[in-house]
Order: sequence, then C-alpha cells, then structure tokens
Amino acid sequence: MKTITVAAAILHRGNRIFATQRGYGEFKDGWEFPGGKVEPGEQPEEAVIREIREELDTQVEVEELYDIVEYDYPKFHLRMYCYFCKVLSGSLLLKEHEAARWLAAEELESVGWLPADVELIRKLKEYMSRH
Repeated sequence: MKTITVAAAILHRGNRIFATQRGYGEFKDGWEFPGGKVEPGEQPEEAVIREIREELDTQVEVEELYDIVEYDYPKFHLRMYCYFCKVLSGSLLLKEHEAARWLAAEELESVGWLPADVELIRKLKEYMSRH
C-alpha cells in the first residue's frame, strides 16, 4: 500500500486550537488540521511552514512535534506529523478550506473530523484539559 506523508499544524491561541474544513477532494467537508504533503527532500517541519503559508497566507513557527499518526485509509497509508505551531504573522485566510473554527477542548468533538484525526483529537482533548 502506498504511504502518503503529510505535516499538520496544531495552531493554538489561549485554550483553543484551529480546525479547518476541507473544501475539495475525496474528503471534502471533513474537518482536519491544516497542512499538507511533505515534498521529496523536504523535512516535515519545513512542509508544515510552507503549507500554512500557501493555504492560509500565514507565517508560523514550529514549536514541537506533538504526535505522529499512522492510519490506513482504503487506498493508502497516511503518516501524519502533527506539530504545535504558533502564528507569527498573517490572518489565517482560507484559500483552500470551506470553513475554520477555534475550538476549546470541550468543543473538539463538535465537528466531523477525518478518520485519521479521531484518535489524535481524543489525545488532544486530554492534553488540553491538563494544560
């Protein structure tokens, strides 16, 4: 099975995290953390910075790797590097997404997350309730 490697940004502000709704493709309308594919020769940290600049017209700083999600979709295996990031500049302009929301821990399950994100959301909810 083909492996697709992506990098995702867990953007945070106070006690909330930023979630986006996909505007295209097979998983259109599903909620996810913004980010995208890691290009050949690119490190995941570089990819998340590039993807957020391209998708949201925003400059971020990678703070730390939070988790690496491994998930089998029917047609491919997903390896997703999930980084806590902070916004340095920009307005989180939605160029490729339908919608976005800042979610508190108790709101995380109020949107329809993509299957690969479900376990990550459970871990994040616990993490956010402790911090």
